[in-house]
This record gives sequence, structure tokens and C-alpha cells, in this order.
Amino acid sequence: AGAETVKRAVQLDVAGRFQESLVCYQEGIDLLLQVVKATTDEAKKHRYRQKISEFTFLSDGKYHKQIRIEENATGFGYEKLFQEYLTEIVSEVWVEDPYIRQVHQASRYLLYNFLRFCEMLVKGPCKVKTIHLLTSYDEGSGRSQQMTALEEIKQSLSNYGVALNIDFSSSIHDREIRFNNGWMIKIGRGLDYFKKPQGRFSIGYCDFDLRPCHETTVDIFHTKHTKKM
Repeated sequence: AGAETVKRAVQLDVAGRFQESLVCYQEGIDLLLQVVKATTDEAKKHRYRQKISEFTFLSDGKYHKQIRIEENATGFGYEKLFQEYLTEIVSEVWVEDPYIRQVHQASRYLLYNFLRFCEMLVKGPCKVKTIHLLTSYDEGSGRSQQMTALEEIKQSLSNYGVALNIDFSSSIHDREIRFNNGWMIKIGRGLDYFKKPQGRFSIGYCDFDLRPCHETTVDIFHTKHTKKM
């Protein structure tokens, strides 16, 4: 019963129903503590205590999950990775990535990746109204192309009632994505974890779930005090 109560708490937390989730966390922890007191098996007691410690951490409004994407793995499109955390209360998104630039690069399609990410946000179920992008300027002649592409994305988003705020930094290094429901996702490679498609008419060119990935790590956090840029 304790495990089921905590499972319900996690579901409520993901949905942004924090007060209800806190009640469930506390009830679940109390039930597990009763089990620990009644258990004589020391190995089981140790496992239960570990779980209680983990759930107490969750009830504090903090959470960490890590996903390892292997080289050439498929099935990790943006929807697969982010949809669970894009609850209906999400209205504001922060994207921090130094390499949202260079459309025509041998191995990357970074501006197109950002566009795909924005398309996912527009489709919902969240009600995103504002996207904040912090990136770095492209170098040399690529800067004009970068600005033109970002302005086109900004204009297109406005047609869907979404404002895109763009800022640039010459010292940015971190890559992270934050939602105003408290979820933060850090991807080692940022949005650029997909491999170049074999051709414009090859499977995986349009559907990112079918596109092979580069090896990378995804860290997912939750805190009720997520910072803003």
C-alpha cells in the first residue's frame, strides 16, 4: 500500500499537483515506516530504508533521473524525451544551448532541431506562451543566416500565439531546458544528439524517433525553485 501511495504521489508531482503529491508522499512514507518496524529481516529493512530516503528526497520537491542514450540508439525523439514533463500548466520554456546555429553544417542541423523542438511545444498538451532562447552568435558569415532563421522561427511562432525571446552570450557553455512547472532537462549534447540522416529520402529524416542518436546522457531534475535566466 505504501509503494502504491508513493507511485500516485509521483504521478501527481509530474502533473504539477504539488500539494496533493506532498500529502501522498507523507502518507506513503508513514506506511513504509510501519512496514520497517514490523520487519525482522535486516536485508529487507535496509531496502525499505533506502526507498524511504529516496521518497523523502522527492517529497522535498527535488528529483533526479538519468537516461543513458547509447550510440546509434533509436526511439528518442523529442516527444519521447520531453512529453512526460510538458503538463498542461506549462506556459513558459527556457532553452539554453550555445549552438543553435549553422543550418548548413556537415554533421548538424541545429536550427532545424530547435524548430522541431518548438513544433513539439506548439502541439501541446501544454499551453506554451513564451519560449526564451539563450545561445551564442554564429561566427563569420554564418551570423546573418543564423539571425534570419531565428527571426523566421520567431515570426512563425507568433502566428500560434507564442512569443520567442532570443538572447546571446559569448560565454555560455551549459545546455539545459527548463519548464515553469519545475522540470529541468540537461542533455550532454543539447538538442543536437541525432546523427546526420543518410539521405533526404531515408527513414529517420523526418521522424526523429527513427533517427539514430549519438551517445549522450540526459539528466532530469525537479525543484520547486528552478532558476530563471
